[in-house]
Amino acid sequence: MMEKVLALDKAYPLPLLGAMLEKFPTNIEPAVWWPEQRRRQAKGLDRKKSWNGWNGKLEEEMTKIFGVIGKKDKADYLRLGGKALKLNKFLAISGPVLTGLAALGSAFVGSPDHGSWAVMLGVVAGALASVVNTFEHGGQVGMVFEMYRSNAGFFKLMEESIESNLTENDMERREHGELFEMKVALQLGRSLSQLRDLAASSSGKREEDIEEFASKLF
Repeated sequence: MMEKVLALDKAYPLPLLGAMLEKFPTNIEPAVWWPEQRRRQAKGLDRKKSWNGWNGKLEEEMTKIFGVIGKKDKADYLRLGGKALKLNKFLAISGPVLTGLAALGSAFVGSPDHGSWAVMLGVVAGALASVVNTFEHGGQVGMVFEMYRSNAGFFKLMEESIESNLTENDMERREHGELFEMKVALQLGRSLSQLRDLAASSSGKREEDIEEFASKLF
């Protein structure tokens, strides 16, 4: 339980126990709100024989789904998160700079030598500062970044769930294969047939050639 609390505390701003998250991180990583899972050595199964609902065909299908999730869905949300972070940085810097310019211009209003440009600077910079601050805070740009990071975290959790089952050598300790396949399909907003079609369509393709995203929900 404490591991779960600490993982949740580390994943999001306003943590329960400790320091705040870095507002403008150098590297964008998915939000991880679950304890780290141990990695094991993968063990291939016979395509025909079945143990606890698992067989070689299902393992191959889950491996392909794992690849699509990482290369398309998670990567896309990290890319969008990067754009939101750059926009947030720009707005966070522009707002104070424009406010400072507006204050500087207002300080010279009435001066015989700088009166005209001071008024123009104060009015224009003040108006732009208002627009920038309204867009930054009203538009909740920082929360948009956190939303993208959380969505990427959802797909990372799916990746780890698939990987932990595929690398578990003890078949009885795995989730039941057929139920797990159904759970993955539901999490991606697909039927079982659509999930299998996705795995088949991604077979043998390079990363840049895969066009379809795994998730149909978001």
